[in-house]
Amino acid sequence: MSPPRRPETLGEALAAARAARGLSLRAVERATGVRSGHLSQIETGTIGKPEMAILWELAAAYGIDFTRLLALAGYVGEEETSGRQRQRMTVALRALRELTPAEQSEALRHMAELKARRG
Repeated sequence: MSPPRRPETLGEALAAARAARGLSLRAVERATGVRSGHLSQIETGTIGKPEMAILWELAAAYGIDFTRLLALAGYVGEEETSGRQRQRMTVALRALRELTPAEQSEALRHMAELKARRG
């Protein structure tokens, strides 16, 4: 009888997805704009909860489920992410992508303010 498998980490899932696509960290950096050093830290677990926007970019680059990455990063449990909630997150991230970097920063500051109001 084999020992029980431990749960897959975010870093393991991302490293496996990148390897399956035959991509180097530098190739992913060119495709997503996320620095290769940052990607390496995510894959090794040094960064365990990267920004949602980074997870969105990586999910798109690797062709993997964004919600699964959110769950592995600890943002939500997979069972908590309804189709409706996932759709809202997808729309929001697509909208952010269409903004300039300055507008993205402003939008993220506003979201942080809204979150802070909740306590």
